[in-house]
Amino acid sequence: MIPRILSVSRSAASLSLLGLIVLCLGWEIFWAPLRAGGSLLFLKTLPLLLPLFGILRGKRYTYQWSGMLILFYFTEGAVRAWSETGVARWLAAAEVILSLVFFASVIAYSKYTGRSYQPA
Repeated sequence: MIPRILSVSRSAASLSLLGLIVLCLGWEIFWAPLRAGGSLLFLKTLPLLLPLFGILRGKRYTYQWSGMLILFYFTEGAVRAWSETGVARWLAAAEVILSLVFFASVIAYSKYTGRSYQPA
């Protein structure tokens, strides 16, 4: 049971992080930028690249600290879902969902890879 949880949480974390990177880039460059032609807000994607290779390789420490990083994206998505209209509101809702999936996945992976974890 535990290896299944680990593989599912690792896959979910990887896919949600990659999805969040694509979403943030597409949102601020193509789909609903703040200014016509795009804005420099696409640079918010850069911090998401920091944990990318550690997440893809299954590094426990990266899973632990990236859970805190993702809370900024959750907050931005929640604020913009509340304040934006049209397509931007749906993109913000997708950002909230992807950040929640990522957060839950990294918590599960971190819990079940700890040395002190004893299966029941």
